Amino acid sequence: MVHFGQENISENPLNLRGAAMNPTDLNRLQLLVSNTHSIKKEFPWQHASLMRLAALLYAVEDREADLSSIRTCHESIKQSTGALSMFRGSLSFGLSAMLSLNGDPPGALSDTLGAYEEMKAYSFKPSDYLVVAAYELAGGAQPGRRTEIVRRALFFYDGMKKNHPYLTSHDDYIFAVMLGLSELEPEPALVRMEQIYAQLKPDYHATNSLQALSQVLVLGDADAAALDRLAELRSTLRERKLRMDKTYTLPSLGLLALLPTEVRLIADAIEQADAYLREQKGFGGWHVQEQERLLLSSAVVISRSVNEAARQLSSPTLAAVLTNLIAAQQATMLASLTAITVVNSSSN
Repeated sequence: MVHFGQENISENPLNLRGAAMNPTDLNRLQLLVSNTHSIKKEFPWQHASLMRLAALLYAVEDREADLSSIRTCHESIKQSTGALSMFRGSLSFGLSAMLSLNGDPPGALSDTLGAYEEMKAYSFKPSDYLVVAAYELAGGAQPGRRTEIVRRALFFYDGMKKNHPYLTSHDDYIFAVMLGLSELEPEPALVRMEQIYAQLKPDYHATNSLQALSQVLVLGDADAAALDRLAELRSTLRERKLRMDKTYTLPSLGLLALLPTEVRLIADAIEQADAYLREQKGFGGWHVQEQERLLLSSAVVISRSVNEAARQLSSPTLAAVLTNLIAAQQATMLASLTAITVVNSSSN
């Protein structure tokens, strides 16, 4: 967990309950909404969850959606893959958005396709999750280290599969890659993951979401204090009728508990962001499930908080911890939104 002195804990009055929203959060939420509407107008046949994912990816970068670039990347995927390729599956449009944010979309696509094939060669199975995992691998692995990272990811995945054979599946590929990209030693990290899982199981039950939560907490270097904050944050949010301890949002709850910000201020920010989105066209209860809206809200709050933490860091040790925290944030957002998209797409 990132540790700061008390003087470094955010006390921004804009975050206080009943006061104005944090301006960065507000700007990114406005971008999320406007990007969603512009994407929907340009790509009306795409799944709604994918549109919101693309809109969010741009919003947390403080950017308006580049519709032309997204379209170009979407066409490039079609031209570079076969008709039955998983790259043309449920997440094709989401991948297009991710590629469009890259400084070199053609190169990023080529690297992602290569990473995908290499992961398959190491027994990872084709799936939407493997597509996203391959993208993260291609972007995160240093030149010449990709094979090493794939082997590390497989070690993490096999370890999780050994501990939880019925819970571990394709949806763990993204976290396996993020763990592989980290500087964590695999065996101690797997032991710590299992310790956290066992400690939290009485309160959260034996679910895939709990496994994902334990992965997030290990990536974020969680200590005993972080687990106490997790319980406190869960309780605080539940008092406000914000249930982030459910299937898709539980990993994000863990990431929020890792932030170097007072629990009350985190809850204020989530409550304000969720309330804002509920009032926006296309984001109310008839259009977006509560868990997805909370996931979007928390992604905005987390992205801003991680950036604030980065500006406060001064030591190499804390910088290394923040790198893991950023990886955890990215993995959580992509894994959770991928899961929602896959489930929603298969139900249509």
